[in-house]
Amino acid sequence: MRRPLIPDEIEEYRDSRWQREGAGCLETAEQAERFIERVGFTTCLTDSRRPGPSLYVAVCGRRDAVMPRNVQKDPEASHTWMLKDQILRRGRVYYGKLPRGKAMFLAPRMIPYFNALWGVPRSEQKTRLSNNALAVLRVLRREWEMATADLRAKSGVTDRKVFTSAIDELQASMIVVPSEVVYQPKFTYLWGLAEERFPKELARKIHRQTALRELARCFLDGAGLTVPGELARVTGLSRPDAGLGNRALVKEGYAVMVTQGSYRLANLSHWARPAEESALRSSLS
Repeated sequence: MRRPLIPDEIEEYRDSRWQREGAGCLETAEQAERFIERVGFTTCLTDSRRPGPSLYVAVCGRRDAVMPRNVQKDPEASHTWMLKDQILRRGRVYYGKLPRGKAMFLAPRMIPYFNALWGVPRSEQKTRLSNNALAVLRVLRREWEMATADLRAKSGVTDRKVFTSAIDELQASMIVVPSEVVYQPKFTYLWGLAEERFPKELARKIHRQTALRELARCFLDGAGLTVPGELARVTGLSRPDAGLGNRALVKEGYAVMVTQGSYRLANLSHWARPAEESALRSSLS
Protein backbone atom coordinates (compact mmCIF):
# COMPACT_ATOMS: atom_id res chain seq x y z
CA MET A 1 0.00 0.00 0.00
CA ARG A 2 1.43 3.37 -0.98
CA ARG A 3 1.90 5.92 1.74
CA PRO A 4 -0.69 8.72 1.67
CA LEU A 5 0.64 12.09 0.59
CA ILE A 6 0.71 14.53 3.53
CA PRO A 7 -0.12 18.12 2.42
CA ASP A 8 2.80 20.56 2.58
CA GLU A 9 1.13 22.75 5.19
CA ILE A 10 0.67 19.77 7.48
CA GLU A 11 4.31 18.78 7.00
CA GLU A 12 5.31 22.33 7.96
CA TYR A 13 3.05 22.13 11.01
CA ARG A 14 4.78 18.87 12.01
CA ASP A 15 8.19 20.46 11.42
CA SER A 16 7.36 23.03 14.06
CA ARG A 17 5.71 20.68 16.56
CA TRP A 18 8.20 17.80 16.23
CA GLN A 19 11.28 20.05 16.03
CA ARG A 20 12.24 19.02 12.52
CA GLU A 21 13.68 22.47 11.77
CA GLY A 22 17.42 23.18 11.98
CA ALA A 23 16.93 26.27 14.12
CA GLY A 24 15.49 24.20 16.95
CA CYS A 25 17.66 21.08 17.06
CA LEU A 26 18.17 19.56 20.52
CA GLU A 27 21.53 19.87 22.24
CA THR A 28 21.04 19.36 26.00
CA ALA A 29 19.13 16.94 28.23
CA GLU A 30 17.03 19.84 29.52
CA GLN A 31 15.99 20.75 25.98
CA ALA A 32 15.22 17.11 25.25
CA GLU A 33 13.02 16.85 28.35
CA ARG A 34 11.10 19.96 27.33
CA PHE A 35 10.63 18.45 23.87
CA ILE A 36 9.29 15.20 25.37
CA GLU A 37 6.92 17.13 27.64
CA ARG A 38 5.61 19.12 24.68
CA VAL A 39 5.01 16.17 22.33
CA GLY A 40 3.82 13.83 25.11
CA PHE A 41 5.57 10.73 23.81
CA THR A 42 8.34 10.08 21.32
CA THR A 43 10.55 7.30 20.04
CA CYS A 44 14.29 7.48 20.62
CA LEU A 45 16.25 6.46 17.52
CA THR A 46 13.71 6.18 14.69
CA ASP A 47 14.18 8.39 11.64
CA SER A 48 12.10 10.00 8.90
CA ARG A 49 11.07 6.59 7.52
CA ARG A 50 8.84 6.12 10.57
CA PRO A 51 5.90 8.42 11.39
CA GLY A 52 5.65 10.37 14.61
CA PRO A 53 8.02 12.44 16.75
CA SER A 54 11.57 11.17 17.28
CA LEU A 55 14.36 12.31 19.58
CA TYR A 56 16.91 11.51 16.86
CA VAL A 57 15.09 13.60 14.23
CA ALA A 58 14.78 16.48 16.72
CA VAL A 59 18.53 16.28 17.38
CA CYS A 60 19.17 16.41 13.62
CA GLY A 61 16.60 19.18 13.12
CA ARG A 62 15.75 17.84 9.66
CA ARG A 63 12.53 16.42 8.29
CA ASP A 64 14.43 14.00 6.05
CA ALA A 65 16.89 12.70 8.69
CA VAL A 66 17.86 9.06 8.03
CA MET A 67 19.83 6.90 10.46
CA PRO A 68 23.14 5.85 8.84
CA ARG A 69 24.29 2.24 8.72
CA ASN A 70 27.31 2.92 10.92
CA VAL A 71 25.63 4.70 13.83
CA GLN A 72 28.75 4.50 16.04
CA LYS A 73 30.57 7.00 13.81
CA ASP A 74 27.60 9.30 13.22
CA PRO A 75 27.74 12.39 15.47
CA GLU A 76 23.98 12.94 15.53
CA ALA A 77 23.18 9.32 16.40
CA SER A 78 25.91 9.35 19.07
CA HIS A 79 24.58 12.60 20.54
CA THR A 80 21.05 11.18 20.64
CA TRP A 81 22.36 8.11 22.48
CA MET A 82 24.22 10.35 24.94
CA LEU A 83 21.08 12.40 25.58
CA LYS A 84 19.14 9.18 26.15
CA ASP A 85 21.61 8.14 28.84
CA GLN A 86 21.44 11.53 30.53
CA ILE A 87 17.63 11.60 30.47
CA LEU A 88 17.51 8.08 31.86
CA ARG A 89 19.76 9.05 34.79
CA ARG A 90 17.80 12.20 35.58
CA GLY A 91 14.60 10.18 35.86
CA ARG A 92 12.23 13.05 35.06
CA VAL A 93 10.55 11.39 32.09
CA TYR A 94 9.63 7.75 31.52
CA TYR A 95 11.82 5.60 29.28
CA GLY A 96 11.46 1.96 28.33
CA LYS A 97 10.53 -0.56 25.66
CA LEU A 98 6.79 -0.23 25.39
CA PRO A 99 4.25 -1.70 22.90
CA ARG A 100 5.77 -3.86 20.15
CA GLY A 101 9.26 -3.38 21.58
CA LYS A 102 9.37 0.34 20.83
CA ALA A 103 11.91 2.29 22.91
CA MET A 104 9.91 5.37 23.89
CA PHE A 105 10.01 8.39 26.16
CA LEU A 106 6.79 9.44 27.91
CA ALA A 107 6.07 12.78 29.51
CA PRO A 108 4.82 12.20 33.09
CA ARG A 109 1.34 13.44 32.09
CA MET A 110 1.01 10.60 29.58
CA ILE A 111 2.15 7.76 31.88
CA PRO A 112 -1.33 7.06 33.34
CA TYR A 113 -2.85 6.67 29.86
CA PHE A 114 -0.17 4.29 28.59
CA ASN A 115 -0.41 2.35 31.84
CA ALA A 116 -4.18 2.03 31.47
CA LEU A 117 -3.70 0.39 28.08
CA TRP A 118 -0.58 -1.73 28.57
CA GLY A 119 0.18 -1.87 32.28
CA VAL A 120 -0.36 -5.06 34.28
CA PRO A 121 -1.78 -4.43 37.77
CA ARG A 122 -0.02 -6.14 40.66
CA SER A 123 -3.13 -8.22 41.36
CA GLU A 124 -2.92 -9.74 37.85
CA GLN A 125 0.82 -10.19 37.50
CA LYS A 126 0.93 -13.82 38.64
CA THR A 127 -1.59 -14.86 35.98
CA ARG A 128 -0.52 -12.62 33.12
CA LEU A 129 3.27 -12.65 33.32
CA SER A 130 5.55 -15.51 32.30
CA ASN A 131 7.43 -17.52 34.93
CA ASN A 132 10.73 -15.98 33.85
CA ALA A 133 9.38 -12.44 34.13
CA LEU A 134 8.01 -13.24 37.60
CA ALA A 135 11.39 -14.63 38.67
CA VAL A 136 13.13 -11.39 37.63
CA LEU A 137 10.41 -9.29 39.25
CA ARG A 138 10.69 -11.10 42.59
CA VAL A 139 14.37 -10.19 42.79
CA LEU A 140 13.75 -6.54 41.93
CA ARG A 141 11.03 -6.27 44.57
CA ARG A 142 13.63 -7.32 47.15
CA GLU A 143 16.61 -5.37 45.80
CA TRP A 144 14.90 -2.38 44.06
CA GLU A 145 17.83 -1.87 41.66
CA MET A 146 20.28 -4.31 40.10
CA ALA A 147 22.65 -4.58 37.15
CA THR A 148 21.86 -6.96 34.31
CA ALA A 149 24.44 -9.68 35.11
CA ASP A 150 23.59 -9.71 38.83
CA LEU A 151 19.88 -9.81 38.08
CA ARG A 152 20.33 -12.76 35.73
CA ALA A 153 22.25 -14.67 38.39
CA LYS A 154 19.91 -13.84 41.28
CA SER A 155 16.74 -14.61 39.30
CA GLY A 156 18.02 -17.91 37.92
CA VAL A 157 17.15 -16.75 34.39
CA THR A 158 20.73 -17.13 33.21
CA ASP A 159 20.22 -17.60 29.47
CA ARG A 160 20.81 -14.17 27.88
CA LYS A 161 18.07 -14.48 25.26
CA VAL A 162 15.48 -15.72 27.76
CA PHE A 163 16.45 -13.02 30.26
CA THR A 164 16.18 -10.29 27.63
CA SER A 165 12.71 -11.57 26.71
CA ALA A 166 11.68 -11.45 30.38
CA ILE A 167 13.00 -7.89 30.82
CA ASP A 168 11.24 -6.78 27.62
CA GLU A 169 8.00 -8.32 28.91
CA LEU A 170 8.32 -6.42 32.20
CA GLN A 171 9.07 -3.17 30.36
CA ALA A 172 6.12 -3.62 27.99
CA SER A 173 3.91 -4.19 31.06
CA MET A 174 5.20 -0.90 32.57
CA ILE A 175 6.58 -2.65 35.65
CA VAL A 176 10.35 -2.38 35.18
CA VAL A 177 12.47 0.44 33.71
CA PRO A 178 16.19 1.00 33.15
CA SER A 179 17.30 3.45 35.82
CA GLU A 180 20.95 3.91 34.87
CA VAL A 181 23.46 2.92 32.21
CA VAL A 182 27.06 2.13 33.16
CA TYR A 183 29.98 1.84 30.72
CA GLN A 184 32.87 0.96 33.07
CA PRO A 185 34.23 -1.59 33.81
CA LYS A 186 31.74 -2.97 31.26
CA PHE A 187 28.54 -1.82 29.64
CA THR A 188 25.38 -2.66 31.60
CA TYR A 189 21.98 -1.30 32.53
CA LEU A 190 20.72 -0.97 36.08
CA TRP A 191 17.07 -2.06 36.37
CA GLY A 192 14.46 -0.83 38.81
CA LEU A 193 10.73 -0.72 39.44
CA ALA A 194 8.72 1.86 37.49
CA GLU A 195 6.48 2.46 40.50
CA GLU A 196 9.49 3.71 42.47
CA ARG A 197 10.22 6.47 39.96
CA PHE A 198 6.64 7.40 39.04
CA PRO A 199 4.42 6.34 41.97
CA LYS A 200 1.70 8.99 41.54
CA GLU A 201 1.37 8.59 37.78
CA LEU A 202 1.20 4.77 37.92
CA ALA A 203 -1.30 4.85 40.79
CA ARG A 204 -3.88 6.86 38.81
CA LYS A 205 -6.88 4.86 37.61
CA ILE A 206 -7.86 5.74 34.05
CA HIS A 207 -10.74 4.27 32.04
CA ARG A 208 -9.62 2.52 28.86
CA GLN A 209 -11.80 4.72 26.59
CA THR A 210 -10.32 7.83 28.19
CA ALA A 211 -6.80 6.53 27.60
CA LEU A 212 -7.51 5.83 23.92
CA ARG A 213 -8.93 9.32 23.46
CA GLU A 214 -5.99 11.02 25.17
CA LEU A 215 -3.37 9.10 23.19
CA ALA A 216 -5.20 10.11 20.01
CA ARG A 217 -5.37 13.72 21.20
CA CYS A 218 -1.67 13.81 22.07
CA PHE A 219 -0.63 12.49 18.67
CA LEU A 220 -3.03 14.69 16.71
CA ASP A 221 -1.82 17.79 18.57
CA GLY A 222 1.63 17.23 17.09
CA ALA A 223 0.65 15.74 13.75
CA GLY A 224 -2.14 18.16 12.81
CA LEU A 225 -3.63 15.39 10.71
CA THR A 226 -3.43 11.61 10.96
CA VAL A 227 -3.86 9.24 8.02
CA PRO A 228 -5.09 5.61 8.17
CA GLY A 229 -2.89 3.39 10.31
CA GLU A 230 -0.58 6.19 11.44
CA LEU A 231 -1.72 6.45 15.07
CA ALA A 232 -1.61 2.65 15.44
CA ARG A 233 1.88 2.45 13.96
CA VAL A 234 3.26 5.20 16.19
CA THR A 235 1.74 4.06 19.49
CA GLY A 236 1.40 0.29 19.12
CA LEU A 237 -2.39 0.43 19.37
CA SER A 238 -4.52 -1.83 17.20
CA ARG A 239 -6.24 -0.05 14.32
CA PRO A 240 -9.72 -0.53 15.86
CA ASP A 241 -8.52 1.01 19.15
CA ALA A 242 -6.85 3.89 17.31
CA GLY A 243 -10.14 4.49 15.50
CA LEU A 244 -12.04 4.56 18.79
CA GLY A 245 -9.68 7.21 20.12
CA ASN A 246 -9.93 9.39 17.01
CA ARG A 247 -13.71 9.12 16.80
CA ALA A 248 -13.97 10.18 20.44
CA LEU A 249 -12.13 13.38 19.48
CA VAL A 250 -14.58 13.95 16.60
CA LYS A 251 -17.50 13.48 18.98
CA GLU A 252 -16.25 16.21 21.30
CA GLY A 253 -15.49 18.53 18.37
CA TYR A 254 -11.73 18.42 18.81
CA ALA A 255 -11.13 16.71 15.46
CA VAL A 256 -12.76 16.45 12.04
CA MET A 257 -12.91 13.26 9.97
CA VAL A 258 -11.52 14.02 6.49
CA THR A 259 -11.97 10.50 5.10
CA GLN A 260 -12.44 7.09 6.67
CA GLY A 261 -9.48 6.67 9.03
CA SER A 262 -8.10 10.17 8.44
CA TYR A 263 -8.63 12.96 10.98
CA ARG A 264 -7.38 16.51 11.42
CA LEU A 265 -7.48 19.05 14.22
CA ALA A 266 -10.71 21.02 14.08
CA ASN A 267 -8.91 24.30 14.80
CA LEU A 268 -6.70 24.03 11.72
CA SER A 269 -9.26 25.97 9.74
CA HIS A 270 -6.55 27.75 7.72
CA TRP A 271 -5.55 24.38 6.27
CA ALA A 272 -9.01 23.10 5.34
CA ARG A 273 -9.03 24.31 1.75
CA PRO A 274 -11.16 22.38 -0.75
CA ALA A 275 -8.31 21.76 -3.21
CA GLU A 276 -5.95 20.35 -0.58
CA GLU A 277 -8.65 18.29 1.08
CA SER A 278 -9.59 16.90 -2.32
CA ALA A 279 -5.94 15.99 -2.99
CA LEU A 280 -5.75 14.21 0.35
CA ARG A 281 -8.94 12.27 -0.39
CA SER A 282 -7.46 11.19 -3.73
CA SER A 283 -4.21 10.00 -2.11
CA LEU A 284 -6.20 7.92 0.37
CA SER A 285 -8.49 6.32 -2.21
